[in-house]
Amino acid sequence: MIREAVAASLVRPTALVSVCDELRIPRSTVYARRDGGDSVPLQKRGPKPLVPDSDLLLAIREVLTDPPFMGEGYRKVYARLRYRGTRADVERIRLLMREHDLQAPGKPRRTLGPRTHDGTITTMVPDEMWGTDATATMLLDGQQATIFGIYDHCTCELLGIHAALKADRYEAIVPLHQACRASFGGVGKAIASGLKLRHDNGSQFISRAFQAELRFLGMDSSPSFVRAPEGNGCIERFWRTLKEQLLWLHTFANIEDLNQALQEFRDLYNHQWLIERHNHRPPAVVRQDLLGTGAAA
Repeated sequence: MIREAVAASLVRPTALVSVCDELRIPRSTVYARRDGGDSVPLQKRGPKPLVPDSDLLLAIREVLTDPPFMGEGYRKVYARLRYRGTRADVERIRLLMREHDLQAPGKPRRTLGPRTHDGTITTMVPDEMWGTDATATMLLDGQQATIFGIYDHCTCELLGIHAALKADRYEAIVPLHQACRASFGGVGKAIASGLKLRHDNGSQFISRAFQAELRFLGMDSSPSFVRAPEGNGCIERFWRTLKEQLLWLHTFANIEDLNQALQEFRDLYNHQWLIERHNHRPPAVVRQDLLGTGAAA
């Protein structure tokens, strides 16, 4: 096909565009070869800038030599050059600074290990892993209340919930004791032996007082990865339900009203909220079935 096209072009004059279309080559290649373009280095197309790269790079270095502040990036270099009367595109300045290692140093990335869990934070039996976390809401008296909760990763039960005006480590222990009374009938040494408590790296949960209480109860501390809330996803998902069904629908005059509403919601949730992964059964029914049959839901 190519030979026929070339032979036909030699017999009678043919437009270059037709020959290039037939040969499937760009016309620019033909022009470059005709003009000896193979030996000429490729250059950027379009009009040449008013300030050559060499002069612009020198001006950038002058700005960075004695700056009034440390760590200024390409945007502020662009602004300072404009103040000096040197005008250049900001992306061009960024490119030159990057090519010559003149960009401002950024924060070093910390190696945090795996960012996600392996997908097995839910358990097959009750009281094998609990999750705890905190959220907040505003009261009518203008104060912010912090809400702590304990959530079972198997049955999806809300085992303990408590609101306080002072979000310290001792208030975080209150729902933990509520959960022990609900599941084990009391609070005592090693009463929850072997149970894991999943929590984030909040100051309340990593405090010595809270960790000492876990050891007293026989629990194992199971912190989630830093900046990976999915590792504590069970109770994180419950906070959404609590906000949509209670906190965003009602107002509370004081901390006592809020705590009363939370305890009422706890009973309502455990006995009437339907869990899809448990075939739309309430958490309390799931616990009863599991403890009665010993099978997974």
